[in-house]
Amino acid sequence: MSQVPLTRTETRVLSMGPQHPSMHGVLRLELTLEGEVITRVRPDIGFLHRGLEKMAESRTYPQFVPYPDRMDYVASFANNLAYCQAVEKLAGIEAPRRALWQRSLFLELQRLASHLIWLGTFGLDIGAWSLFLYCFREREQILDLFEMTTGARLTYSHNRIGGLAKDLPEGFERACRQYLKEMPKRLEEYDALFTGNPILRARLDGVGRISREDAISYGLSGPNGRGSGVDYDLRRDEPFAAYSELDFAVPTSDLGDCLGRYLVRIEEMRQSLRIIEQTLDGLPEGEVLAKGVKVIKPPVGECYSHVESPRGDFGVFLVSDGSDKPVRSHFRSPTFCSLSAVPEMAKGAKIADIVAIIGSIDIVLGEVDR
Repeated sequence: MSQVPLTRTETRVLSMGPQHPSMHGVLRLELTLEGEVITRVRPDIGFLHRGLEKMAESRTYPQFVPYPDRMDYVASFANNLAYCQAVEKLAGIEAPRRALWQRSLFLELQRLASHLIWLGTFGLDIGAWSLFLYCFREREQILDLFEMTTGARLTYSHNRIGGLAKDLPEGFERACRQYLKEMPKRLEEYDALFTGNPILRARLDGVGRISREDAISYGLSGPNGRGSGVDYDLRRDEPFAAYSELDFAVPTSDLGDCLGRYLVRIEEMRQSLRIIEQTLDGLPEGEVLAKGVKVIKPPVGECYSHVESPRGDFGVFLVSDGSDKPVRSHFRSPTFCSLSAVPEMAKGAKIADIVAIIGSIDIVLGEVDR
């Protein structure tokens, strides 16, 4: 008489999303499972596709300035800056030094705000409710600074082709320096609550690992690339705005897992505080917008410009035919590359791990789909 096995596993296909509560945006993952173990992941994207690259071809260069904000709406200043830099490069326009320094200032404030919302929601994904509340408290203070300057709290459209829309308002520097004084103590609280927590480390340590070689192959950049030991940061390696005049460190980790990506972002927040203080101390006098920039008709040609956004290397490619509209535009999305690496990260993981993996790569689907 043959013995009947006590347990049996079958291959199952599970659809996670597109509105799963742990998903960071409208994303569907098709998981192939053997019991609780993931053998294959297929990301299903496109739910937020709006044809933004095609829209650029039917609008003049200044008219399209607000649209990049709507891609990565958690870090809209970075996308807006990359587009304006690309047009400036194509048309030979030079922004004033005061505008360049303020661009670095606001990009680092944006990086802090973006990393805070990532940290809060990442904690929520793996069961840390209190951290979510603390991170949103600190993020609100940054949004107050943006609102003081731009009048908006999410999509700012503060960059202009040739500089910025307006100068810093009265009281901005005082409020910003007060934030710089308070925030280091808040980061120490996060460390005490989260980084040394044995439950957190059990959920992240060794989960979602990707090697340095694979990270490069998938085009990972920003904290996701640096979390696998890829020592590359545009602010240092291809400086833009005022970064060539600023002193900061580029944190990396050789862990290559969810914990490594977490540790890199925590240290990046400390470095952002350091950069912001330098920009306030060294802010030059002068105008913030180049004069005579109204009708923009770049010469026939093409250009590529990119910035180090909170999510990585965000790039803009433009082709000019000499008219006031680009004949072709394309945007390099760092989170598209990060999402494409999820099948590699999730090999052999459990269902519960996929939530930690998606949270650790910090995707924004508006930028993935465009």
